[in-house]
Amino acid sequence: MARIDEGFVRWRNPFGGKEVETSLAPDDVAAIVFWSKDYRPLLPHLPGLHERGYRFLFHFTITGLPGVFEPNVPLAEESIATARQLAEWFGPETVLWRYDPVLISTVTPPSYHRQRFAELASQLAEWTSTCYFSFPTLYSKVVRNVERLKRETGIECVDTPIEDRIALAADLAAVAERLKMRMLTCCGDYLISDRIGKAHCIDAELLVRLYPDRMFTLKHKGTREQCGCFESTDIGTYDTCGHGCVYCYANRSGM
Repeated sequence: MARIDEGFVRWRNPFGGKEVETSLAPDDVAAIVFWSKDYRPLLPHLPGLHERGYRFLFHFTITGLPGVFEPNVPLAEESIATARQLAEWFGPETVLWRYDPVLISTVTPPSYHRQRFAELASQLAEWTSTCYFSFPTLYSKVVRNVERLKRETGIECVDTPIEDRIALAADLAAVAERLKMRMLTCCGDYLISDRIGKAHCIDAELLVRLYPDRMFTLKHKGTREQCGCFESTDIGTYDTCGHGCVYCYANRSGM
């Protein structure tokens, strides 16, 4: 909010370290695409931001995983209530549920996800029409975290074979289809099927539909292999999140 009030933000490009300044003036911002596991601190500010001319999409990660994997994340029930508030204010199409990542472990096997996903989807179906998902990428910093988790708790995270991922994804997509919810895979083209589409997490086409008075860049510019995002400016910063998730790649310090 301080950056909004100042009208600009300076951020450091993680690839090379160059400092960049980006205007946050309402006339220069087509829309803000948020990512979060907890929108509660932002809720008091959103009506005022909307009145000032800002428009939004909300990627909302709600996995319902046991707290050992997400120690500082709100309970799923609290997050669902927050998602409902966002949908009531700005419309269900602005709320993009992320069941992400689908973390397979000795305490969250595929059967766990089949049940947990169905529980969450049934509660969210009225407040969103889209679910994004992926399986975790075990970057080196993530491997360190999961190895520490195994030493401290005995819980082991599993890098699931592709055929098992495809089978699980198909079952989750069948649940989503019954609830009239679109299932989109993020950076996982091998999962695309008649029930699962390719995700565009920065989705300029959706933004054009929601905010036809705004100008958006309809140019694909993925951030990694198989990424379907449209061009945008990412002002996020590594090593700033306090949620402490075991699978996180954005904090060097891990848990």
